[in-house]
Amino acid sequence: MTIDFILDILNRKLVEIQEDPLHSTEILVLQGVCENKTYEEIAQEQRYSCGYITNVVAPRLYRKVSLLFGRRVNKKNCRVILESYITEQTTPITNSIKLNSLELDLREDVLPCYPSGSVPLNSPFYIEHPNIQKSAYAEITKLGALVRIKAPREMGKTSLTLRILDYAERIGYRTVSLSLEQVDRTILSDANLFLRWLCANITQQLQMEQKLDEYWNKDFGSKLSSTFYLRNYVLNQINTSLVLVLDEVNYIFEHPEVAKDFFPLLRSWFEEAKRCKIWQKLRLVVVHSTEIYVPLQLQQSPFNIGLPIQLPDFNLGQVGDLAQRYGLKWSDGKEAKQLMKIVGGHPALIHIALYYLSSQKISLAQLLETAPTSSGIYAHFLQRHLTVLQEQPELAIALYNTINSSEPIPLEPITAYKLNSMGLIKLDNNKAIPSSQLYRQYFQSLSVDEKRQVIFTN
Repeated sequence: MTIDFILDILNRKLVEIQEDPLHSTEILVLQGVCENKTYEEIAQEQRYSCGYITNVVAPRLYRKVSLLFGRRVNKKNCRVILESYITEQTTPITNSIKLNSLELDLREDVLPCYPSGSVPLNSPFYIEHPNIQKSAYAEITKLGALVRIKAPREMGKTSLTLRILDYAERIGYRTVSLSLEQVDRTILSDANLFLRWLCANITQQLQMEQKLDEYWNKDFGSKLSSTFYLRNYVLNQINTSLVLVLDEVNYIFEHPEVAKDFFPLLRSWFEEAKRCKIWQKLRLVVVHSTEIYVPLQLQQSPFNIGLPIQLPDFNLGQVGDLAQRYGLKWSDGKEAKQLMKIVGGHPALIHIALYYLSSQKISLAQLLETAPTSSGIYAHFLQRHLTVLQEQPELAIALYNTINSSEPIPLEPITAYKLNSMGLIKLDNNKAIPSSQLYRQYFQSLSVDEKRQVIFTN
């Protein structure tokens, strides 16, 4: 049974239910999944970034085929369900079984998946920020726009970015999404290597021929070479706007020499759109965990221009709404208030709690009692933070001082940046407070444990 035969059946059925046929990138992912390839292997073979395949193309593919199959489809079950579906479509009617009456155990698919990473497109568990999304969508339609998205880790930055990319594609724009978390440290130590990496990945995702050596000139330097490459080659070749998402740019913050070249360069591309028409095609989306701490002159920084977006915590109404989506019967807000008292409105922590409660693996009372302990539902989450603190005792000392103070306290800028990006503290007029009672209670209990005491002492 060839992939062309499978695609013919799927696309005809998609059209029948008034859905768009599979796009070329979705077909590549489907073929790779059928061949038991990983997303990384698919991305490498097709010259895309793994993040783009994993977070954009695959969720879009599974949404479409889920509509056909009448059940939740993911990478793990896609091939099996597809084979069963195709067999049905090619079996004589007298021997076929209607899809809706398949004797399959769907209980596993009814339950939500454990919340991890970004929330896929069209997921019922995505809580929208209507005004934020509306502003972001409107901004990227403007000539030479720049959008800056800031929030600590696991606050929903990537989930919002996925929706911006999806909107851009739906209105006919080309898109490129790069996570700087994926850049090798050796590349981040050299501005020339980094800018070549950036340009190479842009052309790869656009499926253009690599021509770095034709445009790279050591006499011009890497900043001008990358500018010529982007302007004279990439933007000149495409016939529509290009949305370039740079996710996790905070990884550059820890390489000041590269940051001092790269961030002014971003600003120069933005400023060029005011006088040069071809640069108006470029729409930048810059995503980072916290404020930059690399010293830059105001006229060189891209962090004081464009549309700033700061993702907020969930409010009480949003937590109640999400609880209903998870199937919980919370009506008066009492349970939501109890949960928020310990974890605040942190999106990832709220999702994890509601997942466990909806699957009836724990009661709310048990959850609240054990949450700030090594036996609670956040044990892995907390252990991960603890490991970082063990490796960086200066952060542990600063956190210890913060959680044991009744007032906001000042911290060194780099220390504050790191703790804030981890989501452990919030900054109030440049002074630190614990971001939730969960962290205050957990780390306070560890600080009196002799086995952990070394973490919190000089």
